[in-house]
Amino acid sequence: MSETAKESWGSGGAYELWVGRWSRKVAEEFIDWLAVSPGRTWGDVGCGTGALVERILGSSDPAGVLGIDRSEAYVLEARNRAGDSRVRFEVGDACALTWAPETCDVTVSGLVLNFVPDSAAMAREMVRVTRPGGRVAAYVWDYAGGMQMIRHFWDVALELNRGDSKLDQAQRFPLCQPGPLKQLFRRAGLISVSVRAIDVPTVFRDFDDYWRPFLGKQGAAPTYLASMPAETQDRIRVALKARLVAAADGSIAMTARAWAVQGTVPSNPALNRTGRYAAS
Repeated sequence: MSETAKESWGSGGAYELWVGRWSRKVAEEFIDWLAVSPGRTWGDVGCGTGALVERILGSSDPAGVLGIDRSEAYVLEARNRAGDSRVRFEVGDACALTWAPETCDVTVSGLVLNFVPDSAAMAREMVRVTRPGGRVAAYVWDYAGGMQMIRHFWDVALELNRGDSKLDQAQRFPLCQPGPLKQLFRRAGLISVSVRAIDVPTVFRDFDDYWRPFLGKQGAAPTYLASMPAETQDRIRVALKARLVAAADGSIAMTARAWAVQGTVPSNPALNRTGRYAAS
């Protein structure tokens, strides 16, 4: 490929088939890990189709939830799924939130930090809208190996097209590792920063169930596949089918790893909202 194909994020249904169904499994463990008490106001930055919002509503009994995403299609899907008067969704920029300072007790984000043009700006915005003593948390896929569904695809695709290695999400998104995530949150001014892995099973009924999401042109790997000639697409499909080991019933069992990070907004009034001591 001479240039990177433009990634599409315009279909809620295609996103659900792609990774939304697996994101919901990660969201369960992520919200349980945060263990936030009831009656809090939450913000979900890059809410997508509402995986995190659904889990917040189902287990944390929030006072309210604000959700924002750049995709109108995703926001519409999230609204249709939530159906709760405590939730308000809007279309907007994760790096320039419309919310007032100290709006939320907890501000979270799922699978977004590595896709924005400025992850540091997004992290600072999440801190800005969170009250002192509140928490900021996020998770991202481990593209280097833990997200097996996508890792198998890139391993095969790059064996056949070695010149496209720069498009591999493991190369494009170095943020998706524990060290860089912890550093990002500390630089945003958060304290008590911790990181953990969340591993969830991703079991496909058969190879077609695995392959079909790659045809949806939603996200990096499907967009890359759609940019290839039909002959190359077929070669990738055949190589993947030979690579993946199916059980006796035809199912293919994998795991997906996400890295989750959380930190606390300082309560010390001597600190400004960037985490640095204010000049005296």
